[in-house]
Amino acid sequence: MGLYRETRIREFFGEASNTNHLAWSLLVLTLGLIIWLLITLSNAENQRNALASKACQDRVFAAELDTKCLVFVQTRPHWWQHVWYAMTHLRPE
Repeated sequence: MGLYRETRIREFFGEASNTNHLAWSLLVLTLGLIIWLLITLSNAENQRNALASKACQDRVFAAELDTKCLVFVQTRPHWWQHVWYAMTHLRPE
């Protein structure tokens, strides 16, 4: 049997893996989803704060909104401040 074991073809790299690919794939997908949700929450809170503080009010028509302003406005210095405010103030004002 020792002679047979030495003559068999060696396994290619990665052919017999001990890594749990399902667990790592789920971890990567979960982290991607969390990052996407943080970006979305930050953008939504930024726009909500701009609307609440009337930072994007149209200069010509006072009752209208400048929708282009909502895309580019920054109401807080950092994205994590938007996320922190959104997560700590869950009740509507």
